[in-house]
Amino acid sequence: MEPSEIDLEALRATRQARPLPRPFSFHWGSGNVVEEAWMVGQWNEPAIQLLEYEDGSLTVRFAAYSHRGAFQRSPLMLDEKDVPDVRKALESCPRLRSLLQRLVSAT
Repeated sequence: MEPSEIDLEALRATRQARPLPRPFSFHWGSGNVVEEAWMVGQWNEPAIQLLEYEDGSLTVRFAAYSHRGAFQRSPLMLDEKDVPDVRKALESCPRLRSLLQRLVSAT
């Protein structure tokens, strides 16, 4: 099924959050995804994730998943009209939201 043919409302109604925390592993370190703000978009499921390494350090990952739930290795692209939905998703991610606020803050 082409992305334009997907019933987004039905997909949004049935999609469940991926479990947290969940492990990740890179060749330079591993840890857990501890917070994730995500939404169902027209072409994919954009996600902003807070990664906590085993040593306690934090990283923000901008990611996307296919509508079938597969991690996509292409860069995250977020449509301007999706910003309100991502903002709402960030309400349940206080540490991630705080880190992103520091990213865009002038102070």
